[in-house]
Amino acid sequence: AASASKPYSSAPPRRASPAQKSMSNIGIPIKVLHDAEGHTVTVELKNGEVYRGKLDEAEDNMNVHLSNCTKTMKDGQVEMLSNVFLRGSHVRFMVLPDILKNAPFFKKIDTKANKASKAGKAKQAATQRAAGRPTPGMPPPKGRAARDGAR
Repeated sequence: AASASKPYSSAPPRRASPAQKSMSNIGIPIKVLHDAEGHTVTVELKNGEVYRGKLDEAEDNMNVHLSNCTKTMKDGQVEMLSNVFLRGSHVRFMVLPDILKNAPFFKKIDTKANKASKAGKAKQAATQRAAGRPTPGMPPPKGRAARDGAR
């Protein structure tokens, strides 16, 4: 006889899609690159060619699709391209818009300077707590001796 307490579902358990999995594992530079989608960017390739255009799509491996693009070759020759796809492994560097400095995830990053300033504040607070103690490093006296002035 089948148990009627819990019906079984034929659907497989829900798992994160590959896109969701990859978003949790990507670094900050790639997140910034994705945030640059829709903005004008400049991409220099390892062969010296420079492309400047609207970033339509960026992938985690830095493959990029640019539209309304200007290609400047190493010798200075300029060419206009309506669409171009650049392989991420050929990219030397990218210039992204300054507006991305205000991206929300930068506020969550604890830099070494921030951590040091927090540690400095903790040390300062500990020093202030210890200032009222008769013997440095020892807790303040408790009980009758503390009230009477520890004669």
